[in-house]
Amino acid sequence: MDIATLRAQHPDHWRMACAIRVLTLDAVAAANSGHSGMPMGMADVATVLFQNHLKFDAAAPEWADRDRFILSAGHGSMLIYALLHLTGYADVTLEQVKNFRQWGAITAGHPEYGHVSGVETTTGPLGQGIANSVGFAMAEEHLRARWGAKIQNHHTYVIAGDGCLMEGVSQEAIGLAGRHKLSRLIVLWDDNGITIDGKVSLSDITDQRARFAASGWDVFDCDGHDPVDIDRAISAAKASPRPAMVACKTHIALGSSAQDTSKGHGALTDAKLIADTRAAYGWEHGPFEIPADIKSAWEAIGARGAAERAAWETRLAALSGTKQAEFARIFSRELPTRLPAAIRKVKKDALEAPKKMASRAASEVVLKAINPIVADTMGGSADLTGSNNTKTADLGVFDTDNRAGRYVYWGIREHGMAAAMNGMALHGGIRPYSGTFMAFTDYARPSMRLSALMGIPVVYVMTHDSIGLGEDGPTHQPVEHLAISRATPNTLVFRPADLVETAEAWELALSQKTTPSVLSLSRQNLAPSRSTHTAKNLTAQGAYVLAEAEGKRQVILIATGSEVEIALQARAALQAEGIGTRVVSMPSMELFADQPESYRKRVLPAGPVRIGIEAGVRAGGWDRWLLGERARKSDFVGMSSFGASAPAERLYEEFGITAAAVADKAKALL
Repeated sequence: MDIATLRAQHPDHWRMACAIRVLTLDAVAAANSGHSGMPMGMADVATVLFQNHLKFDAAAPEWADRDRFILSAGHGSMLIYALLHLTGYADVTLEQVKNFRQWGAITAGHPEYGHVSGVETTTGPLGQGIANSVGFAMAEEHLRARWGAKIQNHHTYVIAGDGCLMEGVSQEAIGLAGRHKLSRLIVLWDDNGITIDGKVSLSDITDQRARFAASGWDVFDCDGHDPVDIDRAISAAKASPRPAMVACKTHIALGSSAQDTSKGHGALTDAKLIADTRAAYGWEHGPFEIPADIKSAWEAIGARGAAERAAWETRLAALSGTKQAEFARIFSRELPTRLPAAIRKVKKDALEAPKKMASRAASEVVLKAINPIVADTMGGSADLTGSNNTKTADLGVFDTDNRAGRYVYWGIREHGMAAAMNGMALHGGIRPYSGTFMAFTDYARPSMRLSALMGIPVVYVMTHDSIGLGEDGPTHQPVEHLAISRATPNTLVFRPADLVETAEAWELALSQKTTPSVLSLSRQNLAPSRSTHTAKNLTAQGAYVLAEAEGKRQVILIATGSEVEIALQARAALQAEGIGTRVVSMPSMELFADQPESYRKRVLPAGPVRIGIEAGVRAGGWDRWLLGERARKSDFVGMSSFGASAPAERLYEEFGITAAAVADKAKALL
């Protein structure tokens, strides 16, 4: 449908959709950066979705039974910011829209979870949102089976672009969704045929409709600029017994001179182009000016779900007190009070009947104690269940005939698995963990990074963590992977030495609310390292003295995981020669770094020589512990956290990477 016809036949819809378009033009122009074309092209689809279908209440963005809306094409972030502002989300003020992409604003260049109410997941890396959505939909299915449709009964909607569908993770995701018949999942494909380089046909000829259909989806089409046709297609998708894809034929940068061109993908900042586009829209209002009647109409949409939310709250309140408390617990990520005692029992039993055991097998022992108590765990494996030891008998398998099952057979889809686990954690009510071989963190890495960036407590069970896996050889033997995970901000890496440390690591991983964990576990059997029971979680300190030196302390051996037993053997040999040797087990460098300096100095005092022992590369934090923390003649200027959305010059200043900072550090060392 062309603009003239759309304006004539649907004037109210046109004005509401144009509010999204002009806010996008104004915000991108003010920032002098961003992506104008996608919000301009998908404004009609988004308007129909929010007005007629999306179940939400702008006044209660954390409502547990809301529909989830995911903007997988996160570069078009002004679409969601405009929608949230217009519908009345309190934190997305007009001032925030005006400060799009600026330092300190919540309206980052790509939508970031935790910064903005109504942003369900961080997107921008293409394909992640559509892959996350599978986890959202699986969580909804599982929780509906557990709590009933009166408490959990909602849809997950995704806007995805051509780029999302080109990324390989999208096939992993749609294959999973089709296999599991996730009928509450609806993908709205922005079929505009344009990428940054030009037409999609430059690089891809995939028949996306046939691809989705072959993966077990129902496929629908609509004119993405005809509100009646859009509504028809979404209604049909909602009635589908399988996941549904709606191909929305749209024009990128609709109404501008950049329409249907690669220029339209990026920042449209030319003043004449913007003025001409506003004229084509018939929009006679100033920058960032939304007429009161249009804003009121949008706010009415934002408030439409209030009555449904109130009815849901009444139904929740009708549950028993015990069930209400459990529902609140799982959505607040609290642990059952019985768990610490169960962990202590595992530790005590391990010491009473010590035996050699691979830490992957130790993990299974711990999970057998955890899963019956922590009913919100969902586990899985990327086709390595028997090797990862992630399945316990009580879980049951999540499938089309058993939505209450808590174990997922992900197939050979490490990336899709990790992305879906992110979606489960973001949905709420689920504590996801799943496994693969440590070497295959390479496949899962983009989503593992986003777990850390978003601050969600996904647990990655990575087994076969060194050359100790043996005959499979270097293709499967990770050497750099620990360093990569340790270099990632806001990530806890645990490399336990035995069953006791493994139990402690699991307790810590599950206690996190805003940090993902990587459990690095051995294939080979390991001798028990801990010989004395303590109720205290020593792994929580990151490192501790496992064996003290006899006589004058001359050597400190620092080891992790499977190499702790090697350190203990080396200590015995050195002590036999009269060389006093302390062994420090360091299951988590990150937690050790968080300890008070006084504790770190007690564990690693100056004086003795230090040797690190780990079947991996030296990078990833080892030099700090081997060379000492208080080296007087060196320092570093760089990054220790994730970045932020702002102009580059401002970011260098805010993160202290400036000539002045370098000079100050140099003078401080003199």
